[in-house]
Order: sequence, then C-alpha cells, then structure tokens
Amino acid sequence: MNDASAPSPYCGPAPVPADLWSAWNLDPVLLAVLGLGTVALALARAPQRRLYLAAALVVLILAFVTPLCALATALFSARVLHHVLLVAFAAPLLAMVILPKASRPQTSLSLPFIAHLALLWVWHAPTPYAWALTGTAPYWLMELSLLGSAVWLWREILHPGRATGTVLAGLLGTVVQMGFLGALLTFAKQPLFAAHSQTTGAYGLTALEDQQLAGLLMWVPAALPYMAVGLWHLRNVLRETEATEETSP
Repeated sequence: MNDASAPSPYCGPAPVPADLWSAWNLDPVLLAVLGLGTVALALARAPQRRLYLAAALVVLILAFVTPLCALATALFSARVLHHVLLVAFAAPLLAMVILPKASRPQTSLSLPFIAHLALLWVWHAPTPYAWALTGTAPYWLMELSLLGSAVWLWREILHPGRATGTVLAGLLGTVVQMGFLGALLTFAKQPLFAAHSQTTGAYGLTALEDQQLAGLLMWVPAALPYMAVGLWHLRNVLRETEATEETSP
C-alpha cells in the first residue's frame, strides 16, 4: 500500500508488482542525453573505447530507463542495486573511455577516494536519502554525484601510470568501506528508511528485510568488480616478475 502523502520521486510513485513491467522511464531529457551518448559511440574511432562506451550505455539504460528505476522507489534494495550498477559497473566502463595514455598520474588517489566514499555514505544515510526522493533535482544530484565521483575514482585507479601497490590499496579501501556500510545496513535492528516503510509489503518483504537485502547487495556483489580488477593487477605483476626471472642470467 502506497503512502499518498509521500513526496513523488523522479521515477514516480512506487509501483505494485502488477504494474512494474509497464513502468519504463521515458523522460525526454534522459533519452536525449543517452542519445548523445549513442552519437559519441558512433563517432568514436578506437574500437576498444567504443566497446566500453557501448557497455556503459547498456548499464545506464538498465539503471535509468527500465522498470528498475521505478522499482527503486518501492524497494531500498532495488535502489542499492541501482547504485551498484552505477558505481561498480557503469563508472569503470566510462573511466576506460576517458582513460589517459600512459603517463605519470597528476592526481593523488586519496582525493577521489575520499570524495567518492564520503558521497556514498552521505547518500545512504536516512536524511539525505529521504531528501533525494523529494523531486527531480535532488534525485539527479544524488545520482550524478555518485556516478561522477565513481568515474573519477575509477579513472585514477585504472590510470596506466599508477603504481600497483597504490591501486590495490585504493581497491581494498573501497571494498572495505562499502562492506562496512553494507554490514551496518544488514545488521541494523530496525528499518532506517521511512520512504520505503509502506512500499515493500507488496513485494513480500518487510521494510527491515528489504534493508537487509540492500546491505547484502552492497556487501558482496558490489565488491566483485573491485576484486576482479585487483586480481587482474596482481596477475600482471606476477607475469612481469616471471618474465624478468626468465630473462635474467
């Protein structure tokens, strides 16, 4: 049962399951922006960057155009899944599109790390989160700040000139912080997000169960891309070490 007095967020009021699959977001401004991304894809010359941009556009369409956008109004767990898609999947793909050529990094990794993790914690705190659901402008401030800061962090992590030890420290620190936030959500003894208190029952969940599921999503699946990149870096280091040992007298 929806609370009629609750503010209507960007994706509209929380749908019931029967209406979910018709709840596509066809906002013309959003579609125009995605269309510009498609034009950039068509104009991109480097095949690899074209592939990264195409994959990023698919993730953004999944997050903002499909019924997941509306479902995130009903379920906090869907909102966390939405944010995981942005910061752990779309962001590294977009970072690869704008990645500089091999050179010495000009920015310390600590600055984007602190900025992104601070925003992640702020937007998943009850009061700022509730405010983000009050209208279009607050919603996009939340979404774009999370996505933008994540792209910045991934760009610095994936910078070809970044030392492996620094990369691994940044990845581990991000995983630990997201895991800690996920654990707090999972083990909280009461629901923290009033915006979802009346909308989870239609999906067979209490508000607390929905919050616990959200915590698990942030705790485990969200960490997988960071761990994969870390293992990839370790693999490259081991290969370089083996090559050096084979060529040394």
